[in-house]
Amino acid sequence: MARVIIFLLTVAVLIVWMTGCYICFPKQYELNISSTEGGSVTNPGERTFTYNAGTAVSLVATPDAGYCFVNWTGDVSTIDDVNAASTTITMNGNYAITANFALGIPVRDWYDLDAVRNNLSGHYVLMNDLDSATSGYTELASPTANGGKGWEPIGNWNWEQEVEELFEGTFNGQGYQIRGLYINRTDESVVGLFSIVGMGGVIKNIGVVNVSVAGNHTVGGLVGCNTGNMTNCYATGIVTGNFSVGGLAGLSCGPQLNCPGQGTLSNCYAMGSVAGNNFTGGLVGGNEGPVTNCYATSNVTGNGYVGGLVGVNFGNVTNCYSTGSVVGNNYTGGLVGENTIKDGPAPAPDGTVSDSFWDTQTSGQNVSAGGTGKNTTQMQDIDTFSGATWNITTVGGIGERNTTYIWNIVHTVTYPFLSWQP
Repeated sequence: MARVIIFLLTVAVLIVWMTGCYICFPKQYELNISSTEGGSVTNPGERTFTYNAGTAVSLVATPDAGYCFVNWTGDVSTIDDVNAASTTITMNGNYAITANFALGIPVRDWYDLDAVRNNLSGHYVLMNDLDSATSGYTELASPTANGGKGWEPIGNWNWEQEVEELFEGTFNGQGYQIRGLYINRTDESVVGLFSIVGMGGVIKNIGVVNVSVAGNHTVGGLVGCNTGNMTNCYATGIVTGNFSVGGLAGLSCGPQLNCPGQGTLSNCYAMGSVAGNNFTGGLVGGNEGPVTNCYATSNVTGNGYVGGLVGVNFGNVTNCYSTGSVVGNNYTGGLVGENTIKDGPAPAPDGTVSDSFWDTQTSGQNVSAGGTGKNTTQMQDIDTFSGATWNITTVGGIGERNTTYIWNIVHTVTYPFLSWQP
């Protein structure tokens, strides 16, 4: 009897298989991975892999000594960030991708950093921290350098004189810091460590610490105007100017603000103090591009269009927050001073705000043009945010992180914070 049952089961399996049970198996796609000279793809490796449809595959590209990662090319439409060495690709088809590396030009002192302006399309790798004890500081970046003007910004953009000297290379800080940068150029515009980053430019993995930057307009601690990509960057210190002033960048913009590209800011922050007249923000003064997973703890002072994170916003601000004091006269907000939308050929006021909250107790503000007011207890309650479909989870204590979620919170102890932040 047992043999009969086994036989019948075998026949049943064969019949089901022959009648189309293959549709029960998930569709699969192939991913072919390769790299250029100068590095390799260490995860998942370099060959052809097979994955189920919809799988998010982790990619890690590791440069060899003296090289830097540039970007991913090929079938990259579902790669989360083509400029990031560590990212993911979602398998919605058969893909072939390549990790590109370039021989990175090492930057070891202020003289090397100053030489970046001689090749604005080069690929640079910061090899160590730069500070007041590093060779070249006195001559190039100190309060006595260049007749008291301090550092001369890398690149130049003057739309009135039609001068465009844009940084369009790659600058990888590798997590190192540039400390004590001094700039006092109140009669100049588009001012920062970098004057302007062009569409193809990438600034990543770098912190400018204890900066003192003063300019006329389009002034930032790291970049005056960003039309490229900035990720894993931060700035601390004092930034002042007339308008379009930000702790990290003065402008992050595109054609609508007369910039030659679409700027992107991700996983960035700024802290310190920022002061300007109009379009003043703790992170960025004027923004048109996406700002994602960023925060500012700056004290911000201005006249009009003043925000704790962004002074005036034409773009998308997602998964961001700000703390610190904000003082202004017109269009002033704890997160954004003025939030606008594109309506036909000209911007229009009152852009949309969703799943946004502020503390009515610490701010002293009971009303806002957007967002939902909560008291301090509610702002430290995970239910407030999980109910708003935030990607958030609790962690056990201050200093702990769960990076599988965008947001973390120590329930009843802290406000929500970004899981990547230090």
